[in-house]
Amino acid sequence: MRLTSFRIGDRESLGIVDGEGVIDVGSRLGYSDLRRLLQDQRLADCADLAGETPDHALRDIVFDPVVRRPAHIFCVGANYADHRREVADSGIPRAETGHPTIFTRFPETIRGHQRDLVRPHGTDSFDFEGELAVIIGTGGRRIRRDDALRHVAGYSCFNDGSIREWQFHTSQITAGKNFADTGSLGPWLVTADEVADPHRLDIQTRLNDAVVQQACTSQLIFDIPTIIAYVSTLVPLEPGDVIATGTPSGVGFARKPQLFMRPGDTCEVTVQGIGTLRNTIVDECPE
Repeated sequence: MRLTSFRIGDRESLGIVDGEGVIDVGSRLGYSDLRRLLQDQRLADCADLAGETPDHALRDIVFDPVVRRPAHIFCVGANYADHRREVADSGIPRAETGHPTIFTRFPETIRGHQRDLVRPHGTDSFDFEGELAVIIGTGGRRIRRDDALRHVAGYSCFNDGSIREWQFHTSQITAGKNFADTGSLGPWLVTADEVADPHRLDIQTRLNDAVVQQACTSQLIFDIPTIIAYVSTLVPLEPGDVIATGTPSGVGFARKPQLFMRPGDTCEVTVQGIGTLRNTIVDECPE
């Protein structure tokens, strides 16, 4: 089952994607927000609507981030060996560690599928990072690694758009990862029962139809259960929390010459069995 968060007119809703249509869970079950649906453990009720006649065409909706206002967005840095090496080769130390490198993003930084990503004023280093995102379905604290995948509602695509000069102002990278409207999540959540093994998914990023990143999630240094167990030690995970599992090699700042996203560009992140997240780049509007 594919679940998407969307707007139709002025109304926010949640829907089941069926071919080129959407079954409106908001109008049928009263749930317009995926996070609340997961909190109330009503995911199975959505499955009962599968096969119903769609209420809207995909072309008529506006996509929101799959989870509009997650309590937490955890991101894993340098979680592919080739990416770790390319960062080090660019002169930025990335020592191997025994634990995942975790940073956070704010909900205000994330856009939906087919929504514009905004290059901030004064930067020419807006970089792409295609990733597999994990959406938590059942929360918990100190989740055991062996139990971790049972806490997953499903998977989505993520673009961890980064402002590189701000990221590298200091050793703390949070600033470069948290400009408004620079990342994206979507186009939908594919429920965990439809993903046989999240560690066997091809992932690809394209900039203006040219492949710039390509890998398989089997190459993750820290796998998904390890990441869930680790971050749930910090705070209790909540339904709707998002975990971005890391990006492969090929990022723009590590290339020679460097390659960054500019207004008019289109960036696409495709994860096998999940879908394609597509965004166009615009400049920040003058104040």
